[in-house]
Amino acid sequence: MNYKLFQAINQNAGHHHFLDGLMVFVTKDALLIYALVLLLMWFIGKEKYKYTVVFAAITGGLGLFINFILGHIYYEPRPFVTHHVNLLIQHTKDSGFPSDHSTGAFSLALAVLWRKHRKIGFGMLLFAILTGISRVYVGHHYPFDVLASVIVAIITSRFVYAFSSVFKPIARIIISTYNRIPLFPKTEQQSVSK
Repeated sequence: MNYKLFQAINQNAGHHHFLDGLMVFVTKDALLIYALVLLLMWFIGKEKYKYTVVFAAITGGLGLFINFILGHIYYEPRPFVTHHVNLLIQHTKDSGFPSDHSTGAFSLALAVLWRKHRKIGFGMLLFAILTGISRVYVGHHYPFDVLASVIVAIITSRFVYAFSSVFKPIARIIISTYNRIPLFPKTEQQSVSK
């Protein structure tokens, strides 16, 4: 079933110029786009947005750490290693389970969503879904690799949200350190919010 789902998505690769270009762009640059969104939230948003960015970074880091452990416990060859696939981008032959790109994308999106930034979080979540599909489309992952990533992201994002009081001092230190840097003076709005 996993391979059949993979074939249903990957069989389209290499046959549609626009779709190929879109999927290659998403699969290569998704995490860069997430980084840009978080940077905009940090520099343009109010103080609560900065907390969200820190919590999202913690969530993403924790998710990737769990992936690292899972990848060493269970090795799954990538689709292009064991099957003939339409491979759009070359990749190393390391374990494909779970997908780091998908875990990062879903972790960041869910972290923002749980923190009540619904419009930004929902947009990031839609882009995370597209990221997961792109990983299968370009031939790097099976659908279940992406599904495992979603599960890891849900667990880590809920964990960080549930224990936000534990992580809040870390966020406070980072934000207060940033606010003390002379090149980045506090805005009047940030001063009032304290």
